[in-house]
Amino acid sequence: QVFRSQLSISSVSDQDAYRAGLQPVSRWKAYGLNGYPGFIFIQNPFLPGCQRHWVKQCLKLYTQKPNVCNLDLHMAPEKTTDLWGQSKEQLRRKGSSKCEPRSLLEKLRWVTLGYHYNWDTKKYSANHHTPFPSDLAFLSEQVAAACGFRGFQAQAGILNYYHFDSSLGIHVDESELDHSRPLLSFSFGQSSIFLLGGLKREEAPTAMFMHSGDIMVMSGFSRLLYHAVPRVLPNPEGTALPSCLDQAFSSDLPGGSVIEHSSDEDWQVCAKYLQSSRINMTIRQVLAEGQKFPEESETNIKGQVPSEDSHHQDNSRTKRHKLN
Repeated sequence: QVFRSQLSISSVSDQDAYRAGLQPVSRWKAYGLNGYPGFIFIQNPFLPGCQRHWVKQCLKLYTQKPNVCNLDLHMAPEKTTDLWGQSKEQLRRKGSSKCEPRSLLEKLRWVTLGYHYNWDTKKYSANHHTPFPSDLAFLSEQVAAACGFRGFQAQAGILNYYHFDSSLGIHVDESELDHSRPLLSFSFGQSSIFLLGGLKREEAPTAMFMHSGDIMVMSGFSRLLYHAVPRVLPNPEGTALPSCLDQAFSSDLPGGSVIEHSSDEDWQVCAKYLQSSRINMTIRQVLAEGQKFPEESETNIKGQVPSEDSHHQDNSRTKRHKLN
């Protein structure tokens, strides 16, 4: 059922791969699944230490305003401007007791970038947009090009923050106006089970593991398939963090690299967070070249921040039963 996928090696220079913190595309291990045309699974193509950059960005930089997060629903704007600064000391001191209060970063469930997804209307809007991070756009463009999608434009991102009691219900990503471009998914931290289903909700899914550094690309037929993340699992290596996250940066990052060295102090906070968490970045191109959003009434663009549980939920017996 699993076969090696052919990548477009000539579409990404080794230099551009290095600049994005990736190995040369010729070294990537990419796989497809029979019956799922357009689905590509890339087994951790990151250079040693480079996953740390994206983890730090997801916790320290991308959580900052003007980006939107679930905490905006029930906290004043000034309380959510610096989640990292308000959480880092609490995280660094945190022990293993479940009785300790959670930091704001541990209460984070999602962040949206670029065109901000409206969870209530399930639409994007031209009126609700902030600049997309340039480093993440560059990474996404290289991965898309390697998979045969040159000219991919990273226009929207949804970052999901999972803990061991979290799940992502079955859904299909169809709100983007251009379905000809792929959906890119990056995973960091603890492992998870990913279910890839069919065009109908009731079709039996195929289950697979997602480990730290793994990338999934859903395009073509597979772009509009139902999928879910029912479980987050402790690192199968038996250590607090996957060994790929213990690797240090290479000392000679190329000129123009988007990767920044993480300080030991910052990484201590990230590592403590990841001991019980998984971060997933999904990147999308919303509009085709030259395409515009349809006209919207004012009522459709109000209330951009949804209920906290509308997409990404903590498990309870009821929710887990529904998901099963």
